[in-house]
Formats: sequence, C-alpha cells, structure tokens
Amino acid sequence: MNYLIAVTLLWAVSFSLIGEYLAGQVDSYFSVLTRIVLAGMIFIPLLRPARFAPGFMVGVTLVGALQFGLTYTCLYLSFEYLSVPEVLLFTIFTPLYVALVDNALKRRFSLGPIISTLVAVLGAAIIRYDGVSEAFITGFLILQLANLAFAAGQVGYAHLVRHYYPDGQNLWQVFGFFFIGAFALVLPAFLMLGNMERLPQTTTHWTVLSWLGLVASGLGFFFWNKGATQVDAGTLGIMNNALVPAGLVVNLVIWNRDADIPRLLIGGAIILLSLWVNARWRQWTRAELRAG
Repeated sequence: MNYLIAVTLLWAVSFSLIGEYLAGQVDSYFSVLTRIVLAGMIFIPLLRPARFAPGFMVGVTLVGALQFGLTYTCLYLSFEYLSVPEVLLFTIFTPLYVALVDNALKRRFSLGPIISTLVAVLGAAIIRYDGVSEAFITGFLILQLANLAFAAGQVGYAHLVRHYYPDGQNLWQVFGFFFIGAFALVLPAFLMLGNMERLPQTTTHWTVLSWLGLVASGLGFFFWNKGATQVDAGTLGIMNNALVPAGLVVNLVIWNRDADIPRLLIGGAIILLSLWVNARWRQWTRAELRAG
C-alpha cells in the first residue's frame, strides 16, 4: 500500500504538468515516446533475461504496451479535448475496469461495474451539460480507452507475478521489458501519426519531459506495479481513484483557480456515487441470494 500511496502523490503533480506545459504544445506521440526512452534508460541496462521464464517476459512486454504505450498515448491525446480537471475526474472510471478485467481473468462476471459505469457517465455529462460537443465526446472516449488499457495492464501484471514469481523478488531485473513493449507500440504510432512541427521548443518542455520520463514513468511505474502485486483488486481500484482528489487539489490550487467548482463537485459526487454502487453491488447480490 505504501508504494501505491507514494506514486499517487507523484502522479498527482504529473497530470497538471502534462496539461499545463505539454498539451497543445508538444506532439503527444513524441511526448510519450520520450518518456518511454528515458524510463527505459533506467531499467533496460538492468535486464537479466536468463533468470526469468520466457512466458513471464512476454507477459511483462505486453503489459508495458498496454499500461504505458496505449494508455499514455490516449491520455496525452485526451488533453487536446479536455481540461485537466475533466481528465482527472474521468479517470475515476478506472476502478470499474479494474473490476471487470479482474473478473475476466478469474472467469467470473458481475453486473455491478456496468451499472456503476452508467451512473458515472451521468456524472460526466453533468460536468459538461452546457458544453457537450463532438470534441468533448471524442476526448471522453479516448480517455476511457486509456483507462481500460491502464486497468488491464496493472491487473495483468499482478496476475503474472502471482503466477510465476509470488515472492516478488528481483523483478527490477525484468522490468525493462515493460518499456520495450511500450516502445514497440508507440514508435510506429509516432512515425505514422506524429507531428514533427510540434517537437519540444523550450527548456521548460524538456525539463518537464525529463521529470515525467525518469521519475514519474521510470520509478513511478515500477513501484506502482510492485504495489499492485501486494493488494487485492478492490484495494487497487480504490488507490486508482485516490489520484483524482490529489490531482484536482494540485491543479485547482496552483493552475486552475477559475474552474467551475460547483459543477465539478456535483458531477464528481455522482461519479463517486457510482463507485459506492459498485462497492455495494456484491453485498446486495449476496443478500438477494440468501433471501431466495
């Protein structure tokens, strides 16, 4: 749990740095690619492939492609359409996806996360009830793909570790494959879709990218995934949402003082209600089974 708390505080700042200094200024694909390369510089030299099962290394590579490559490509693109507070609030769907992916891997199904998601969509609509546009819907859907990929990645990594190496020792010697997987996905995307006219132009751009790559990505992803292997899916989902209030406080206090606070609070409260529905669903289901 301590690993998850520490990384939550770290990533709370990162959201605002992306929205304030990179979004709309630096090409999204290049930003993600730079973060991957810098993070990979920490872990790839530490690789010891001979010490790990081939299936585990392949799994970690796929997790990296999902949890870093696809997630952050979509996350950066979403900032083109949404404000930082909106991006933060709409990441609140991630625990629902965590539950769905965990259920899928355990071959079981629960209707609760689906109903919870519909409630959360209502909260999202209230936040932009007078400004829902095609661009907003596009940003919202892109961000949901990011949320799903992030959920699949972290749950998948936890299942891999518990299956292959439940003691969790020396995983830093294999984590370089995480960034190799992300690189394999993002490099072709940048070459095909990147905008060479929007490369970093200022010292601020490069400083922010360096921080995000070396610290938020390199250390952040390793310790977040390490923490994910030490808790159950429910706790992991809750910690995914701890980022929301932390990130909102940072953004609203420092950068976004003019945000429509009442609307954010109302919509956010409904989204929180969706989480309560999701958490209570299992208890309601059990009560109905006992009553039957």
